[in-house]
Amino acid sequence: MKKEELLAVEKKKLQELEKKLKIKFKNQHLLIQAFTHSSYRNEYPDFNLEDNERLEFLGDAVLELIVSEYLYGHYPQREGLLTKWRAALVNTQSLAQTAQDLDFGRFLLLSQGEKRNNQRAREHCLANTFEAFIGALYLDRGFKLVKPFLENHLFKKLPEIISSGAFQDAKTVFQEKSQKEIGVTPHYQVLLASGPDHAKKFKVGLFLKDNLITQGQGSSKQEAEEAAASKALKINN
Repeated sequence: MKKEELLAVEKKKLQELEKKLKIKFKNQHLLIQAFTHSSYRNEYPDFNLEDNERLEFLGDAVLELIVSEYLYGHYPQREGLLTKWRAALVNTQSLAQTAQDLDFGRFLLLSQGEKRNNQRAREHCLANTFEAFIGALYLDRGFKLVKPFLENHLFKKLPEIISSGAFQDAKTVFQEKSQKEIGVTPHYQVLLASGPDHAKKFKVGLFLKDNLITQGQGSSKQEAEEAAASKALKINN
């Protein structure tokens, strides 16, 4: 299929999304680009549009600014707490869930290999696409449309994040608890790293002094550390 035919097909598909979101893009190519994964361009070189990575970079910055402005204007708390709330609102899991709620996955342009990736990779892809969409929407319509979009689809999660304490990552909570109760700061050590570079798996141990307390696994060191800390909190509750 030629470039013009590919673009026509994608434009027609994404019109459904525009109708659902009640947003009309002036530049349809920006919208298509937001949903174009780099793997798709590699598999279909005739699809001569840029992938969404640069839009993701821009969307990340736009998202941080608007979320920061919203928190500053609506909550009188100090900087440290607002930073934690912002981090919880824009983390991978939150953005991926929002993208899933909006059915973004149905419009993603992925290679066949990327479609077979595991759930964790899929979550990252959805979160990145959400950021790319924000970048595209900002370029196309400016802050005046991005702000209400985020208020309608993302900011509604804030009350639950705050009331449930979900903004407190397990590593921070366990560190504060161990320092308060026994005067020891936990440290983490990689026990095992396996798999190819593009699909690494890590096993990390959480230690208090020289004592191994728990182990956690994940696709990154940070994820494995968080898993170990979560287990430690359950043991100590």
